[in-house]
Amino acid sequence: MIEITSTTNPLVKEIAKLAQKKYRLETKLFLIEGQKAVDEAFSLGLEFEHVFVQKEKKDKFPDFKNLILTNEAVLQKISTTETAPEIVAVAKQVKFLLEDVVARNHIVLLENIKDSGNLGTIFRTCTALGVEAIILVGDTVDVYNPKTVRSAVGNLFKIPFVSIKSIQEAKNLLKEHEFLATVVPQKGALSITDIKLPRKSVIMFGSEANGLSNEATNFADMKITIPISSEVESLNLSTAVTICVWELMTKRSS
Repeated sequence: MIEITSTTNPLVKEIAKLAQKKYRLETKLFLIEGQKAVDEAFSLGLEFEHVFVQKEKKDKFPDFKNLILTNEAVLQKISTTETAPEIVAVAKQVKFLLEDVVARNHIVLLENIKDSGNLGTIFRTCTALGVEAIILVGDTVDVYNPKTVRSAVGNLFKIPFVSIKSIQEAKNLLKEHEFLATVVPQKGALSITDIKLPRKSVIMFGSEANGLSNEATNFADMKITIPISSEVESLNLSTAVTICVWELMTKRSS
């Protein structure tokens, strides 16, 4: 074990840069903050470059080799939370195969999602409810954003995901799947309580502010909606995903 206690240490300064998307893209590394997330990543076999742990807490992590012992000041420097966690890992980003994702039967597609907290929560929900893969389309927030990683609560890598450029690309890749566009209540949209999820399906969700693009909505095989009170215009995105996925996955075709 080595010990680093200075916030001006070169390695500490480099790791702190991983809070920025630019450096995550350059290094293909990302931060995992807190014991639960680090333990989950370890159990899933993610490769760790560095693991910083508060010196007094090292005995809590007997399975980790080559720990870097440190103090609260350094942990605060390299983490993105208001209160420094007792452990912070730097891990290699995971790359899933596109072929593996498109072979799955039940997929959630997210288009232009901007809120990192929502994205992490959606990963957690999809994992819990049996979604088999996630496709990120367009200008969607970085999966490795620290807030996304934290919001997923250790579930980020239990479900395969890929990023693609456009809805058209998704359509070309998934010719055997039926596309379901989630929309606000409107004429022609079917209630999620009245349909059965096709055997091969892609449930599409759009951004928090604008919903799905016209392109995604227009080529969908079906428009679906959550029946809600007329007093409310729309739901929070992660809430809408939870309701839709729970309802549809419980009635999916085998």
